[in-house]
Amino acid sequence: MESADVKIINKKPIFPVSAELQKYLKKYQREAKLPITYNDLLEFNEAYPIMDKNGKDSLWEGPVYPSDRIEEIQNGLKIIYANLKASGNLRIVEHKYIDRIEYCTFGNTHPFRVRIVNRLNDVYDYFYVKKADASRIYGLELEEILSPNQVNYLVDRETLIEEHIAGIPGDTFVKTYLHNPEYNQTRIAKEFVKFNERCLVMLLGDMRAYNFVVQVTPDFDDIQFRIRAIDFDQQFYEGNVKVYLPQFFKENFPYVQVCMEQLTDKTFLQYQQEEKSSILHRVRSERHRLTDLRDVSNTDYLTTKENTLKLKKGMATLLGDDNYLQCDSMTDIIELNVKNIIRQVKL
Repeated sequence: MESADVKIINKKPIFPVSAELQKYLKKYQREAKLPITYNDLLEFNEAYPIMDKNGKDSLWEGPVYPSDRIEEIQNGLKIIYANLKASGNLRIVEHKYIDRIEYCTFGNTHPFRVRIVNRLNDVYDYFYVKKADASRIYGLELEEILSPNQVNYLVDRETLIEEHIAGIPGDTFVKTYLHNPEYNQTRIAKEFVKFNERCLVMLLGDMRAYNFVVQVTPDFDDIQFRIRAIDFDQQFYEGNVKVYLPQFFKENFPYVQVCMEQLTDKTFLQYQQEEKSSILHRVRSERHRLTDLRDVSNTDYLTTKENTLKLKKGMATLLGDDNYLQCDSMTDIIELNVKNIIRQVKL
């Protein structure tokens, strides 16, 4: 496994949710009618910077809303939370209140982060309100279908609601936990190899350390790790194949270094094969949904012809497979990735 420095130069545009994608979302119960939209949350008078615990600008702001709208916004957000967590059952928010609304000026979708607190025990949770971006939605769906992780989100026209994904940010994990003597370095390396493989299969790009989290789970005889993507903005848009391989971002070099120190070529290939086998199981169990998603995404404009041409050449070179040169879209490339897994994995 090698590492390099990959840069994304151009900012990806936000793609609107098409009528066909909206039908898909309705079929698979991702559509909802929400009382508060993303544009409603944009109607604040002013904002103040939010500092992190070290006194540095966190890149999040605290919006200040007109006094006559605060109650409406907070009640609407509680209803959204009930829709996200309990299919609209308002009993789960009877003792909850909206503690904070924060706005991020960094990133493609300029999200709002909402903190909701249970007044009975002070336990809190987060969720996000974002501008709906079709490519991000496709990323969330592929994560749901092809990865071992479940994602929870809702879409109402131009508004996207996402559940908070808990975990240690990948860059924080490097600084604080990566070399913890209690942590099995080989298990961390194994998980990074599997994550690297999933990203390439799904064409999920820009998985720099701050765009994924590490989940740490104590087991009866050891500690387990899972790496989960939390940012799906760069779903099959870029033409550079290295964008879809986390190993090539300089921010991820500490993980690559652990892999090089802990794994042999044989174990590296073994973990790749394990992940491919897991993906195949999920493809078989979700084949109808995956087919529906493929049919819808092939009707959408989600990147440029230049990017598709560059990527299919890059995939053909990387994998030694000229069949990629026959692909007409990013969706075709993912479909070929899956077909290759089916051919390669022997169960």
